[in-house]
Amino acid sequence: MKRGLKVFISLACFTLIALPVFSQPSSKSIETFVLEDFDSVNGQNYLYNGEAYSWDWTVNASRFIAEGFPKYNYFDGVPNSLKQLLKGTDKELKVLGVQTAFNRKGDNWFEVYPTADGKPFEVPFVGDVSQIDFWVWGANYNYHLEIMLRDALGRVHVLYATNLAFNGWRNVVVNIPGWLQQHSHLRSGPENMTFVGFRIRSDAEEYVDNFAIFFDQIKYTSNSLSFIFDGYELKDVDFGDSSSESEVKE
Repeated sequence: MKRGLKVFISLACFTLIALPVFSQPSSKSIETFVLEDFDSVNGQNYLYNGEAYSWDWTVNASRFIAEGFPKYNYFDGVPNSLKQLLKGTDKELKVLGVQTAFNRKGDNWFEVYPTADGKPFEVPFVGDVSQIDFWVWGANYNYHLEIMLRDALGRVHVLYATNLAFNGWRNVVVNIPGWLQQHSHLRSGPENMTFVGFRIRSDAEEYVDNFAIFFDQIKYTSNSLSFIFDGYELKDVDFGDSSSESEVKE
């Protein structure tokens, strides 16, 4: 019995080793997309569904903003950690800066968001996003930074990113929760999750007379094949010139 068992095990192992190994099809393609590097003002040419999109940025603030604020502009600069990666590029490396001042302490806030043709523009994400990361320059004020995202059902969600009580550049990574619906099965309305913008809030006890913040290199990691299926190109086909007549047989 023992000898027979050994022979059986040996044959089984040989069979497993001798069987050809076939590669399994993968439905995953993890990629990193650059949403904004701030180096090309209104010239991002961000690709989504075969179209190129470009935008500018603007700032909106709560009612106690001081006269003449917020101020925002593009400035020469780049975080030290990115200099080596961008070495040799022909671009003029820029960052987006915002300065605010409020007339009183309290729950003050301002939002930094993309615009196109003078209207707010929400940047659509490609695939199924797992995390968003960006560089932010803190002035060591007790302010709080949040990211605003619109899900595929049209609801805006505010995700906490970081406290800004630090000096200089810091890379911030925000994980996207699994419960946030990123895609819709409907043929009308939002198709995918979109980036709405940043929101910055002052702590109730923090000074608010002179605050500054800078942004650079917004990226996201995504499974770009997550909702691509056989026949995907027919999803948005236009039926506008199709026949609407039908024959009824009795």
